[in-house]
Amino acid sequence: MRILIAEDEKSLNRILVKQFTKLGYSVDSCFDGESVFDFLAGAEYDAIVLDVMMPRKDGFEVLREMRAAKNHTPVIFLTAKTEISDRVFGLDLGANDYLIKPFSFEELAARVRMLTRDSKGNSTNIFSVGDLTVDVKSREVKRGERKIDLSAREYSILEALIRNAGTVMTREKIESSVWNYDYEGGTNVIDVYIRYLRKKIDEGYDKKLIHTVRGAGYILKEGE
Repeated sequence: MRILIAEDEKSLNRILVKQFTKLGYSVDSCFDGESVFDFLAGAEYDAIVLDVMMPRKDGFEVLREMRAAKNHTPVIFLTAKTEISDRVFGLDLGANDYLIKPFSFEELAARVRMLTRDSKGNSTNIFSVGDLTVDVKSREVKRGERKIDLSAREYSILEALIRNAGTVMTREKIESSVWNYDYEGGTNVIDVYIRYLRKKIDEGYDKKLIHTVRGAGYILKEGE
């Protein structure tokens, strides 16, 4: 899952980046509203954590321009504004949620999970394909009753695949879902991690779940 944090308070920005990264998210961040559009031009995000009071463009203006451009990425506002009228205004602009400062990181993380879950049409934290299950809250992966231990990067790639189960994901799409904006590796790295995942998930099973679509990418689905 890839998220963008737009928060001009640098200490808070750094804390949010650190904490979301610990949870396994790919995180980009910026400190003003105008920079949000630079990031949106180069990547797709599963959610945006957007401060209201920022230089160059405030959060309200950023969201107004996003929605006018038909960008429907889920947005949660962060703000020190406590007036109900401000919250109503932000929600009417198209915000998905609103959190008033000061707040607990645990609550923010839970709300981001809810946004990303709802935006993909899921009402649960557990995704499954065949007998493979992934709990995106606890990050527990099982095939049948067998628990599978994955590295942080392996898990992130598997989560991207299972959230898009049945859909072919190009190497570039997987890369953009897993690594942040500063990543300068190559898409061949995806092939390496797919081999690791196949060894842990498919090896020893008649029904393979991770499939290569020649010339396109990879897809997670039950075998034929």
